[in-house]
Amino acid sequence: MKSIHILMTATMMMLLLSGCQTTQNVATIEAAAPPQEINVPLIGATGQKIGNAKVLAVQEGVRIEVQVSGLKPGLHGLHIHEKAVCEAPAFESAGTHFNPTHMEHGFHNSKGYHAGDLPNLLVDAQGNGNYDVIAKTVVLLPDKPNSLLKTGGTSIVIHEQVDDYKTDPSGNSGKRIACGAVK
Repeated sequence: MKSIHILMTATMMMLLLSGCQTTQNVATIEAAAPPQEINVPLIGATGQKIGNAKVLAVQEGVRIEVQVSGLKPGLHGLHIHEKAVCEAPAFESAGTHFNPTHMEHGFHNSKGYHAGDLPNLLVDAQGNGNYDVIAKTVVLLPDKPNSLLKTGGTSIVIHEQVDDYKTDPSGNSGKRIACGAVK
């Protein structure tokens, strides 16, 4: 009888420990799930694809990577706009800068800046631009007011001139020359 009691106790302990092991594996799998990533084709004023953006949720906010070609060399304003609609040639359909906190434009504005304000994009002498920034004022969680995936989505817009980081509403950055819908 004593051996049956010891055997039963040992069996129960093994079952308990194996149950803990299974739970631990599930938690590890959930934590290791890949972060959300969205590929965003960028189109130019004639409707042709000029590049791609990758939008990725990271701990600090949203990482935005952009690769473009065929643009005028120099600095170009690059912003997040309020609608995921990119109708060439002017891209006015993208709306204004994404600004859920109702701030003024520009990193040099003492009152704060739009959630859609981003650093300028540098295009090299061959017309190519590579860009990588972490936007700390936005997220990819649909239920948050500062989400790029809000109802109707948002867009990434490239302007023809440099953003001066201060002039309201768009940094004196000129016409919109490229756009990609984030949804």
